Parts: sequence; C-alpha cells; structure tokens
Amino acid sequence: MRLLLALLFWFSAFDVIAAPAAYDPSHAAWGRLLSAHVDWNAVGTTTTVDYAGFARDSVALRGYLQSLTTVTEAQFRQWPQAEREAFLINAYNAATVQLILTRYPKLRSIKELGGLLSSPWKQAYVPLLGKTRSLDDIEHGLLRSDPGYADPRIHFAVNCASVGCPALRPEAYVGPRLRQQLEDQTRRFLRDRSRNRLDAGTLRVSKIFDWYGRDFAAQGGVSAFLARYPDALGLDAGVSGRLRRGQLPIAYLDYDWSLNRRQP
Repeated sequence: MRLLLALLFWFSAFDVIAAPAAYDPSHAAWGRLLSAHVDWNAVGTTTTVDYAGFARDSVALRGYLQSLTTVTEAQFRQWPQAEREAFLINAYNAATVQLILTRYPKLRSIKELGGLLSSPWKQAYVPLLGKTRSLDDIEHGLLRSDPGYADPRIHFAVNCASVGCPALRPEAYVGPRLRQQLEDQTRRFLRDRSRNRLDAGTLRVSKIFDWYGRDFAAQGGVSAFLARYPDALGLDAGVSGRLRRGQLPIAYLDYDWSLNRRQP
C-alpha cells in the first residue's frame, strides 16, 4: 500500500510538466543530474548518491524521465544497437532513483519498497516505449532478453541503489561511447576488494556472477570472463592462469542491500 501511494504521487507529479521535452540521445539532462549528485570514492571503484540533492532537483528528474516517454517502440527499433542499450540503462537507473525518492529519507534499503507478494523490481510504474513497465521488464525483458545485446557488462551499469551494486556512474550512458563506458565500469567494479578479491586461494566475487552466471556463457563462463581482467582483480600470472583454465575456486560474497546514499 505504501508503494502504491508513493507511485500515485509520482504519477501526479508528472502532470506538473505540461509538455515533455523531446528525446535527447545525448541524455544531457540525466548527465547533469548525475554529475551534480553522484560522487566516486577516493579510489574510483564505487559511488555514493546524494538523494537529498536529487529530491531538490525532482522536477528536472521527472522531466528527463518524461522525455523518454516520447519515444515510440517503432522509433526505438530503428536506432543503432548501442543507442537502444544506452537508452534502457539510463531509463532503468533514473527510474530507480525516482523510486527511492518516493520514500527517502525514511528508507534504509530499496528492498523496503517491496511487499509481501511483490518486490520493488516487479512493480509496473515506468511509462516506456508505449507500456507501463517494471524495472524487471526493462532489465530482463528488454536488455537481457535481446540477443543483439548479449553483453554481460550491462550488469556493471544498471544500478539497484545498493552498496553491493556496481557504481551508479556519474555520467549518462551514450551510444557512441557505450562500449568504452561498460569496459570502464567493469574494471572499476572488479578493482573493488570489498566485492571481488583473492582470499586464501579462493576468488571471492560478487553475487552478481552467481545470479547471472548464464549471461557469461558466451564469454566462456564466469571464470573465463574474469580471467580477462587479472590486473583489475590484482592476480599474478600464476593465479590468473589457473583462473583461465578453470582451476581456481570461486565463491560468491553476500550482497549488501543497504542504500548507496551519501552520508550526511
């Protein structure tokens, strides 16, 4: 019920913007918000989010989200693959921030926005491509299900507003630079020793690699994918060789669902 009331408030808030801006493939409006309210940590592996700042800029955030609703599915299907992918990642991340704002600051985790019978990711509240969609619809129904994308690095770009999640990047994703951005996101995430580290002969990595293991099959599996990044993981030649041959034990760390908020 709380989530329903919050989402009704969100929809009513959309009404204050009389005419949505046209879609901008540079996602400049979202990029300005991210630059203002998201910060890297000292070593550039994770970010914290100033949700209070996003709340102050809520009209701009709603305006950006509403601009995405001007895109029809027919138009979307005509774009280059990278632009479609960037559109969906940005839509997911912006809609997640907006969802957090429906209860912030009285919120410790995005999981508190779920109910007994549903999770926050299954609530259909995002108007996009002619339908009202859930976050799961965007990530799993549009991004992961499209064989044209088939890039597991998207898991380091979509952000679930949690400490355990890969960083919310403080810039928008854009088609012309998407592959470089995804590669940079991947390397930053793997460099984070709180989420990926060698420990007593076992490579302990994020639970993401367990949940979405099949998405790495085209890369030869999780071990083969991780073996591409020995420098980011801090592995020497001998250990990286064992990883590449599938001889290095892999374990999955617990996921931290606490809110990725900037501390006051």
